[in-house]
Amino acid sequence: MVSKPVSESEFLEKHAPLVYNLALRLVGNAHDAEDLAQDALLRALKALPNFRGESALSTWVYRITVNTWKNRVRSEKRRGLWKMVPLSLFKGDDEDEEPNFKDGEPPLDTGLEKDEKGAMVQKALLELDEESRAVVVLREIEGQSYQEIASALGIPEGTVKSRLSRARDTLKEKLQKFVVP
Repeated sequence: MVSKPVSESEFLEKHAPLVYNLALRLVGNAHDAEDLAQDALLRALKALPNFRGESALSTWVYRITVNTWKNRVRSEKRRGLWKMVPLSLFKGDDEDEEPNFKDGEPPLDTGLEKDEKGAMVQKALLELDEESRAVVVLREIEGQSYQEIASALGIPEGTVKSRLSRARDTLKEKLQKFVVP
């Protein structure tokens, strides 16, 4: 499969948002996601002339992003800097700021429950081991097929399915304590 050459600007325009979203789901906070996305995109751009077209370009970029993240996790674990909970969960509101109410807007707490659920899911996701987290993020959040995930992670499709099943069970167990009977 021969692919047509892609300019750097076309590449970045198409893939930068995808890489950032994947990075955000993998690391759990915007600051680290920006750093990871930038690193992954630079690696991809340097390697772009060597892209052989054996898979979709997006799958290749996902693989570079996941591998960049895994390398970073291993490096940070060795140095003892690995963070399991994103700082965004601890952000406080500016107490001096006046609320801005407008007619016809829903109450301020309307999205609170949704935000709390999202934070719980993100926290549980960040507690998964890196292989499980990568599979869940690529399948459930990025919508990748089993075949695309297998290609992106360099593992057999059956391994993708079994990791995904175990990761879903683990997430269900972790989130069970938050379910109100």
